[in-house]
Amino acid sequence: MNVLILNTQVPFCYGGAEVLAEDLEVQLKAAGHRAEILTLPFKWYPQQTLANTILATKLMDISNFNGVTIDRVIGLKFPMWLIPHPKMSLWILHQHRAAYDLWDSSLSDLAAMPDGKALRDMIRREDNAAIRNCDSVFTISGNVTGRLKQYNNISSEVLYPPPRSMERFRVDSYGDYFFFPSRITPIKRQELVVEALVHVPEPVKVVFAGEADSPHYLEKLQKRARELGVSDKIEWRGRISEEDKFDLYANALMVIFTPVDEDYGYVTPEAMLSSKAVLTLEDAGGATEFVRHEENGLIVQADPRAMAFAISRIWNDRAEAERLGAAARQRVDQIELSWDRIVRSLLRT
Repeated sequence: MNVLILNTQVPFCYGGAEVLAEDLEVQLKAAGHRAEILTLPFKWYPQQTLANTILATKLMDISNFNGVTIDRVIGLKFPMWLIPHPKMSLWILHQHRAAYDLWDSSLSDLAAMPDGKALRDMIRREDNAAIRNCDSVFTISGNVTGRLKQYNNISSEVLYPPPRSMERFRVDSYGDYFFFPSRITPIKRQELVVEALVHVPEPVKVVFAGEADSPHYLEKLQKRARELGVSDKIEWRGRISEEDKFDLYANALMVIFTPVDEDYGYVTPEAMLSSKAVLTLEDAGGATEFVRHEENGLIVQADPRAMAFAISRIWNDRAEAERLGAAARQRVDQIELSWDRIVRSLLRT
């Protein structure tokens, strides 16, 4: 079967969406199919550019190339599922969140545009029509499935994506640092952790690993840390290698993950595969599908003092960190993270 994986691309940005698309391509090929990733540059501003992109996708013809018929397409992100094709499956990473759950928040640049509401309504109409016309609709988490039902009244099935190189995650020790691997961006709320460290009297260390979406935002965080006098408790690693990632997980005391209503987040299952508990937030979204408070991790309010209390608690009770970490590993082992099931489901006719 000739399969195209449809994804968007923001130049110089590489994250979970790109990892998932690449891994899906590898797994489709391993199952005996011809597969390629087809990307479209995605720019959501100014609003006319976004409107033009929507129109452009609807006008595309990807039914065949150079005499080769495309038997199946798999759409991952908006607006790629607007491209017409008679055999489209969706594995939705997320919709254009600025038009949905982020609309009423400060994180929605769409809401601040002069005709933002009209464009939001257009996005919702196009999604409703295109998604309902697909052969099958899957998502990467219960959180994404819930949003799709809430805003579009469309049902879907969850297929959790396995982290890359699952077998390489391990536990070596419960060391002297907390690990926060994620893109440095406001929606991941690293700033909340910086603010929390003011209220932590212990000599803790938080290792942040991940590229910054904007160098200005990273500079802002670093400046804030200096102002608060907590720079000595923070290590900024930037983008790290896969080897360093496995090592940092393996030797962390605990993993911190504080996103705003995350779609899925590889961080949580990666931490659990490393027998590390996750400290997350009540409104963190996908992370809370895996974490059970005080059973295999900690879930607290999105408040610096609440975060600080949890950090101090784990720092002062290494046995608790180990107990929660062992339970985290048991939890992730109970969840079906299966590429065989994913490939079968997405290609089902």
